[in-house]
Amino acid sequence: MSKSITPYKDSSLSKKEQVTQMFDNISGNYDGLNRVISFGIDVKWRKKIVKMIAAKQPQNILDIATGTGDLAILMSSTSAQNIIGLDLSEGMLAVGKDKIAAKNLQNKIEMVVGDSESIPYPDNHFDAITVSFGIRNFETLEKGLAEILRVLKPNGLFVILETSVPTKFPYKQGYAFYSKNILPLIGKLFSKDNNAYGYLSESAKNFPFGEELNNILRKVGFIEVEAMPQTFGVATIYSASKK
Repeated sequence: MSKSITPYKDSSLSKKEQVTQMFDNISGNYDGLNRVISFGIDVKWRKKIVKMIAAKQPQNILDIATGTGDLAILMSSTSAQNIIGLDLSEGMLAVGKDKIAAKNLQNKIEMVVGDSESIPYPDNHFDAITVSFGIRNFETLEKGLAEILRVLKPNGLFVILETSVPTKFPYKQGYAFYSKNILPLIGKLFSKDNNAYGYLSESAKNFPFGEELNNILRKVGFIEVEAMPQTFGVATIYSASKK
């Protein structure tokens, strides 16, 4: 994806800094907006990921771009004793910490400020790693993926959930209309950051998906790469492993 796609077109900040600022700005109403924008279907997609992760019986999990911790919280139902939620945005993590405390999961889930392109953990450390709706925000995609490969244990499981673009009529046309017109409008109506949901829509439209992203994963060094389109192709779950 082109680096020119950033939240704030007139900003001199890097994409990474802009993304951090954007998510800090929208952290307070991010969860509610997500439910509205996806009609709640995103919860179903995340539950599929939890089932995939649980089957591997992991002891420790890293959830990158964890945001407010939705997926990390769901994964507390697995065998994992330690779940790290990593994110650049302190605002999003603060919301996540409140949710974790409300569910009394502080002993199992730790929220950490960190960068996907410089993960603060040693090689071959995690049994499973997930990224849910965050990989398109990486400043340098291949660098971030290489870092994920580094900290994943051999035979570990890496799962991505990301938006994608339907390719069949009429879903392709319906998605194009929704993402161009409805999504930014919802963002403007309900978010104090008018740029955020325009950026999320534009970045989703331009991000590589399906076999294109599969090939990038293989190029970085992942094996057993598979793409599983969800709900007519509006999102895709990717799974991969490490030699």
